[in-house]
Amino acid sequence: MTDHPQLIAEQVSHVIDLLKAENRLLTHRVEQLERTVSDQETRLRANTEGVTQFKVWSGILSGGSIITAILALLKSFTGG
Repeated sequence: MTDHPQLIAEQVSHVIDLLKAENRLLTHRVEQLERTVSDQETRLRANTEGVTQFKVWSGILSGGSIITAILALLKSFTGG
């Protein structure tokens, strides 16, 4: 009968060790998820910047095309 409390103590100690290991695993998973979210936010910001720059350059080039077309039209009317 004297071994019984020691066995229970060892089992409780084992359960505590398992809980600590599970806690470490969960903490690691949360940290990984936080890093993943942060990386995705960074990529989204970079993509948004790229799209904005493309739209600006596209608008500038489109505006240049319109000016060139108007000049060509004026030149054709003036006979130049």
